[in-house]
Amino acid sequence: MRRYRITHRTTYGYSDSVSSSYGRGYLTPRELPGQRVLETGVTVTPQPTDQSSGHDVYGNDNIFFHVTTAHKELVVTGESTVEVDAPTPPADLLSAPWESIRPTASSPDGAIAYEFSLDLHPPEITAAVREYADSIFVGGRSVDEVITDLTHRIYTDFTYKSGSTTVSTRVDEVLRDRTGVCQDFARMAIACLRSRGLAARYVSGYLATDPPPGKERMVGVDATHAWAAVWLTGDTWLAFDPTNDQRADERYITVAWGRDYADVPPLRGVIYTDSKKSTIAVSVDVAPLINR
Repeated sequence: MRRYRITHRTTYGYSDSVSSSYGRGYLTPRELPGQRVLETGVTVTPQPTDQSSGHDVYGNDNIFFHVTTAHKELVVTGESTVEVDAPTPPADLLSAPWESIRPTASSPDGAIAYEFSLDLHPPEITAAVREYADSIFVGGRSVDEVITDLTHRIYTDFTYKSGSTTVSTRVDEVLRDRTGVCQDFARMAIACLRSRGLAARYVSGYLATDPPPGKERMVGVDATHAWAAVWLTGDTWLAFDPTNDQRADERYITVAWGRDYADVPPLRGVIYTDSKKSTIAVSVDVAPLINR
């Protein structure tokens, strides 16, 4: 088990006054069987006229706020202390043929997961995606083999390049250009899984990173991260990270999940202003804590 203190601060700057700002955010880690949220809170500056929290259809915690004080800077800070256990995926499910974990809408066991097997709109499962998945999803291969292969293929076939894509970049564009960031690689893996009728979800959160040997840990240089999870059965999902060619372990802190990035962006909103220019600065710090 590992414990972390997470600080996620987003600062918006505007060239002219903003009279009203509405925002919604996913900044609170989920309470899960292998993840415990010891404390959490979100602060907004200027102080909102209205602020509330709730749960979306997938059970994610989210926050809503409305700032009516005129401002040229808006700061949203999420702070949490979380404990994460090392996951132990069931060996019997990993050794099963991948075809056996397809959910069906009529099955009580897979009815909820079935939504995660459906394509998005506009469609992400193209002929190119199906072709890419063909050599991975060979009949009779185990779940373990298929997910390991898919994770490694994306890691080796694609180049991580910050700024090469945007939140609106399509999976077929990522596949064509073979570049992207963690969100793109998670979505690529999800499209491949769904092309074979498997249920897969997009997971948003944080990845704790250790400094190089001999170097001190730098504060505020971490980032939000994204990975994928495939449904195995019941409430059991296997999370994996194609960006880093590995399964999710106790270094991964889950904030929210959905069918795609658009379901769980860290922050989105609407402002009323005559401002012509704006800036955004994001600082994320995932600090390991010593267990006592």
